[in-house]
Amino acid sequence: MFYVIGLGLCDEKDITLRGLEAIKSASRIYLEAYTSILMVQKERLEAFYGKELIVADRDMVECESDEILKDADKEDVCLLVVGDPFGATTHTDILIRARKLGIPTRVVHNASIMNAVGASGLQLYNFGQTVSLVFFTETWKPDSFYDRIKENVDGGLHTLVLLDIKVKEQSEENLARGRKIYEPPRYMTIPQAVSQLIEIETIRGEGVLDPDKTLAVAMGRVGGLDEQRILAGPLSWLLRAAADQYGPPLHSLVIVGKRVHHLEIEYGEVFAEDLGEAIGVGRSEGREKWRDVAKTEYGVVVD
Repeated sequence: MFYVIGLGLCDEKDITLRGLEAIKSASRIYLEAYTSILMVQKERLEAFYGKELIVADRDMVECESDEILKDADKEDVCLLVVGDPFGATTHTDILIRARKLGIPTRVVHNASIMNAVGASGLQLYNFGQTVSLVFFTETWKPDSFYDRIKENVDGGLHTLVLLDIKVKEQSEENLARGRKIYEPPRYMTIPQAVSQLIEIETIRGEGVLDPDKTLAVAMGRVGGLDEQRILAGPLSWLLRAAADQYGPPLHSLVIVGKRVHHLEIEYGEVFAEDLGEAIGVGRSEGREKWRDVAKTEYGVVVD
């Protein structure tokens, strides 16, 4: 049996009992380590599971899947992924490959950012398309995400923006020379993301992401218990907070849609207060700014 097992969002204890049972019975266990990250090191997982883990990078999962699937028709093999197995198309692809080889498969689900984003207080059924935001370079600034956000905005829907991570990436020079030398890991922060959104808004000029009129919720380490950090306010205010105010990676951002309910705004007040404190204007000012934009731009009044 080939298992694809979701690990959840935080640490080794987020594994489900069903997932842990599969790990205990497996002869080989791979840890997918590039579409997302857990908040603990591999050694913590190994100590908790009582099993050795093989780190599977992008090349292995996408180009050497035969190695992962080897003998999975005769023994149990597990691929562990952060969040839920279907949070990345890569995992769908390897399941299709397994089926074509006649290998029985089983998926063990877990929490992911796709549902844990509800910690923002924004209702899950008011979300539209999720978009990914990649690191810009001097010569490459893709803006297709803007059109997806605009479609959500036109429908009044919230947008979950997933921020880029770069793990085991090669520089252009090392890639060209065939040198297996990798750059240090990089994780996009909320200020980087907001800056890029505003940059594209300036170029496109369609008023989709007006910095002063667009409310957003910034989320760091969702599901990370005491490490979870959520701040809320206009994009322009989120940009004013230093990166360390959002906590360690991973970070996500939600653009608030115009169909937002007054209870969603009320729930977010504490996060707006935290933003006010983070940028030095005070908690009450943070709350009032959140309410004011909600009223003037979204037509929502909180009693």
